[in-house]
Amino acid sequence: PGPNNLMLMASGANYGFARTIPHMLGISIGFIFMVVLVGLGLSQLFDAWPLTYTLLKGASIGYLTWLAWKIATAGQPKPGGTSGRPFTFLQAAAFQWVNPKAWTMALTAISAYAPDNSTRSIILVALIFGATNLPSVSIWVIAGREIRRFLTSPARLTAFNWTMAALLLASLLPVLTH
Repeated sequence: PGPNNLMLMASGANYGFARTIPHMLGISIGFIFMVVLVGLGLSQLFDAWPLTYTLLKGASIGYLTWLAWKIATAGQPKPGGTSGRPFTFLQAAAFQWVNPKAWTMALTAISAYAPDNSTRSIILVALIFGATNLPSVSIWVIAGREIRRFLTSPARLTAFNWTMAALLLASLLPVLTH
């Protein structure tokens, strides 16, 4: 699983399904937007200015490390689950631009399924992601919500949050080795 899935599972566990809906929608719509822009030529930026790839990689590593820390140190929710908040729609949509897995998926999908770079092919790829993304990410939130039943003690919730943070950091291994 990539950063989106791990963050959604942690959000489902910490905030529940309903409060995580904006996060899920932000991922889905933000990624569709990314796929379209990559298909329309944004990926050529990396060819024209290779330093942009290095800068994006550094920003991704830094931001995901910060997010992992925020997840690991999230406190025990107050009664009624009102403490803290999950990502907003805009935060989740913007996150796609520093998510290394989102970049990899967008670049690979466009090169594999829209090699002619026709607008029609690009839109088709984006629509397929749109149709499959929301149901897919919902599963991770539901899994987190169900895990929440077992996180009734502060020690269990802390262990869960640290585990999610460690897995988020582990998702950076492919980025760090290339």
